[in-house]
Amino acid sequence: MSQLSIVIPTKNEAVHLPKLLECLKKQTFTDFEVLIADADSIDGTVEIASSFGAKVVKGGLPGIGRNAGAKIAKGEWILFMDADVTLPSERYLEMCLDEIVASEFDVATCKVKPQTTNHIDRAFHEAYNAYAIATEKIRPHAGGFCIFIRRDVHRKISGFDEDVTFAEDHDYVQRAVKSGYRFGILRCCPVIVSVRRLEKDGRLAIALKYMYTEFRSIMKGPFKGDEPFLYSMGGDEEDEEKQL
Repeated sequence: MSQLSIVIPTKNEAVHLPKLLECLKKQTFTDFEVLIADADSIDGTVEIASSFGAKVVKGGLPGIGRNAGAKIAKGEWILFMDADVTLPSERYLEMCLDEIVASEFDVATCKVKPQTTNHIDRAFHEAYNAYAIATEKIRPHAGGFCIFIRRDVHRKISGFDEDVTFAEDHDYVQRAVKSGYRFGILRCCPVIVSVRRLEKDGRLAIALKYMYTEFRSIMKGPFKGDEPFLYSMGGDEEDEEKQL
């Protein structure tokens, strides 16, 4: 049995996924399996995943894909990641797992750092980190870019709620905490996240969307088919063009 199962939902991630898989190959902690939950990619994502030795299962929207991967996970722990993140260190997994064990967490996330030197983007992500840490004990937040959870806890809370169509990742960890499990934000090192959504949708639009989403979730609960935003999962032709 692998100690850690890394589940990555994908859709047309041929540009970004190899970078993450290369990072994983270099990790000092090696007792893990990689599970790709693919939502009908047409750009070679599945072939790339297979070439790295990852197991591929049928996916869908992020919550659906994460549940599909977790269903066949063999690890004591599951790590959910987005396909467009990279790792800051070859010791990333080792350090995160050490902190999780030392802190006796059942579910955990980490801080974020953008893949850019743009000062606005850095400030945007630091603001998210500050808010997440400030609300860590009262209303936990964890993006799909990094969620560690014990496999038995994932199953006891019935995984991701597939009826939640927006911010399902925050709903997931909040339900875990409400069920009595210990959550924390890891301080050891941040995960490096893509800014492609900021570039595609605009910084101001994203900031307003996140603020509205948080307020709406507090007042009315999770989005279940009533979100006012269009959601586009995964990569697209623009990602490919920027790579050329």
